[in-house]
Amino acid sequence: MLKSVLFDLDNTLIFFDEHAFFERYMRALAPVFSDLWPFESFYRRMIESVQSLLHNDGTRTNAERFMEGFSRGYAEKSGDLWNRFMRFYKTEFDQFRTLVRVPDGISGVFEELRTEGVKLVIASNPLWPLSVQEKRLRWAGLDGIQFDLITHIENTSFCKPNIEYYREICRFLGTEPESCLMVGNDVVNDMVVSRIGMKTFLLQDELADAGLALSREFRKHASGRDFNPDYRGVLADVPAVVRSAAGET
Repeated sequence: MLKSVLFDLDNTLIFFDEHAFFERYMRALAPVFSDLWPFESFYRRMIESVQSLLHNDGTRTNAERFMEGFSRGYAEKSGDLWNRFMRFYKTEFDQFRTLVRVPDGISGVFEELRTEGVKLVIASNPLWPLSVQEKRLRWAGLDGIQFDLITHIENTSFCKPNIEYYREICRFLGTEPESCLMVGNDVVNDMVVSRIGMKTFLLQDELADAGLALSREFRKHASGRDFNPDYRGVLADVPAVVRSAAGET
C-alpha cells in the first residue's frame, strides 16, 4: 500500500535553466567572499565543495562535508563563512525568482494529494539549507502545504544519485521503500530508487528536461545509468497514479 509520495523540486515543481540560474547565483554570491578569494578561485572552490557531496558517506551531514571543503585553509573562519551564506540567502536569494516558472495547477495537485492521506516529502537534492528550500517552495505557491519532510543540506548525509539518500528518507519516515512513490524529472537522480523497490513517476512536462545539463555535469564522476520509470506523465497526473498505486497490494 502506498504511504508516501516524494517529490523532486528542481525542474519538477519549479522550472528553470540550471546553467543560467547557477551563473547568476555565483555572480551574485561571489562578492560576499571577495575579501578572501577572487571570482575564479571562489567559483572553483564552490564547484569542488558541492561535488564532494557525491562522496559523503553518512558519517557527517552534507553541510559539514560542504563546509569542510569550502573553508579549506580557513577552518577558523568556518562559522563566519556559513553565516555569510545564511545572510545572503535571507536578503538576496529571492532575486532569482524571476528565473523560475511554475507548473499550472500545482497547488491543487498537492491539496488533492493531502486528501489521499499519504505523507508528502520534498526530496530535492539536498544542496541548499532549509531556508532556501522553503523560499523555493514559496515560489511554487506551496508554502501553505504541510510537508512531512523537506530534505536539505543540514538534515541529510548523502545526495542524489546515491541510493543511501533515499534510504535515509525512508528511515526518517519509518516506512519501507516499497510503500513510496518518487516523482521527478531525472532518469538517474530520481528513478534510481527503483533499485530498492520504490515506485517511480517520470515527469515529462515540456519544460522538465530544459535545465538538466548542470545536474548531469554535477554527477559526471559518479557511476549511474538511466532507469525505466513505472509511470510517466505531467504533474496533474500524479493524484490519479497515487490513487491507483494505493489500491495495489
